[in-house]
Amino acid sequence: MTDLEIAQAAHMKNIADVAKSIGINEDELSFYGKYIAKVERAAEQRVANNPDGKLIFVTAITPTPAGEGKTTTTIGLSDALNDLGKKTMAVIREPSLGPVFGVKGGAAGGGYAQVVPMEEINLQFTGDIPAVGIANNLLAAMIDNHIQHGNELKFDIRRITWRRAVDMNDRALRQTIVALGGTSNGYPRETGFDITAASEIMAILGMAHDLKDLKERLGRIIVGYTRKREPITAKDLKAVGAMAIVLRNAINPNLVQTLENHPVFIHGGPFANIAHGASTIRSIKLALKLADFVITEGGFASDLGGEKFMDIVSRRGGFHPSVVVLVATVRALKMHGGLAKDELKEENIEALKKGLGNLGKHIENMRTFGLPVVVALNKFVTDTEKELKVVEDFVKEQGARFALSEVWEKGGQGGIALAKEVLDAIKNDKNDFHYLYDVNEKIEDKVYKIATKMYGAKDVVYTDDAKKDIKLIRKIGYENLPICMAKTQLSLSDNPKLIGRPEGFTVTIRNVRLSAGAGFIIPISGSIMTMPGLPKHPAAENMDIDENGKITGLF
Repeated sequence: MTDLEIAQAAHMKNIADVAKSIGINEDELSFYGKYIAKVERAAEQRVANNPDGKLIFVTAITPTPAGEGKTTTTIGLSDALNDLGKKTMAVIREPSLGPVFGVKGGAAGGGYAQVVPMEEINLQFTGDIPAVGIANNLLAAMIDNHIQHGNELKFDIRRITWRRAVDMNDRALRQTIVALGGTSNGYPRETGFDITAASEIMAILGMAHDLKDLKERLGRIIVGYTRKREPITAKDLKAVGAMAIVLRNAINPNLVQTLENHPVFIHGGPFANIAHGASTIRSIKLALKLADFVITEGGFASDLGGEKFMDIVSRRGGFHPSVVVLVATVRALKMHGGLAKDELKEENIEALKKGLGNLGKHIENMRTFGLPVVVALNKFVTDTEKELKVVEDFVKEQGARFALSEVWEKGGQGGIALAKEVLDAIKNDKNDFHYLYDVNEKIEDKVYKIATKMYGAKDVVYTDDAKKDIKLIRKIGYENLPICMAKTQLSLSDNPKLIGRPEGFTVTIRNVRLSAGAGFIIPISGSIMTMPGLPKHPAAENMDIDENGKITGLF
């Protein structure tokens, strides 16, 4: 059976019953059919004084086309802990339509470790991401409208920084010209689109504690500058109230269930290569009040979603993990050792050992934050016992814990060994959590620490444009914010072709953006784009729906 067929055959519980299992009352839910609900603010207020559960953070090695199974591991580990009698919730991000129709297909786990209903989750869900896009583009429309009707705020039209957003991979929209067609259409200018998941509104949704905090953050968005380089904000445009209305429902966490009927929050969907890559702080904090153990994941690998979770999300949320689960596969490690995807089925110890450097670096990265690490090796039928033993021995030589994971094939029961290892690490391993940098350091010093300690770079260089960006950020008083690096996910470096564990490279920062509302600075490195493109054969080509509404090809 395909992942989609497995999901379509699931026996789901009414979401009110799933909510009841973690102490959420039916009158604290807004229902989206039988199997999806949003959790209202009343539930948060009622459980505010509950003690916090333990937080388990899931990350991975550098992604490859062979796949690693990070979300699958997150869901399967949640099922396994529940099977062991531990009150557990998973908290994951919402799928963006760009990747769903692009490379990845569906993004709600796989095999027998999935969240359901799969089709609804992957295809616009409760409308959170569309609402983010509408709020983003409302602000963009109000900027151009303000200029058309007199420009009282004195926008320098050449220095409008706010871009439009769409939840789709569309390279043709990366750079655009708007307001063509005559004076009634406004003042022509260059601009562009970001994918919605990379927008500042999405980041704000992820960072906001409540509606009041959301509005304050929306008001701080810098949309452009005057000729004197004075910032102009969304608050100046009087756009905050309308944007907040659009986002009034999107701010509430979404509750769904695993194939084994255990509760999962899916909320927020930022990419970790061009945004902070984590579920919303609001959903994580609520889960910590409802469950004894909460499992959440960061986007991509430890150098991206992992570092950002520690230095941005944990800092803002006031929580930190008790343990890190680092996901790897023999297949992916062999690709980091130089094999092509069609060569992975055959045993190759030499390539595997060569690729282990990538795993070693990610173990080091998470230990840099003072956290215990458990390596979860997702087992494939093509893995040989000798290959599995090579990885296990390497992990133990690094002083990390190790467990095989078979949750894709067996669901929660395939994650029992991993769950027991995680519980033992929480109970017995030293946890000396600390941040990588102090936010009050200079921008360049914070970037240097990330590049050298997380990526393994020898140095960082800046283009003239990036230097000008930093100078302006410093001038208007926003230097003391966390750093949210935009970097390729395909390498520890800023060059996607450097696989494995590259060394001696230099990271190039070409631009530096300020997300004043979200509360971080975004240095853009290498050739990373904030608007992805579709591949030659996008996943959308394989999707269809029949006359009875049955979807095929989603995953």
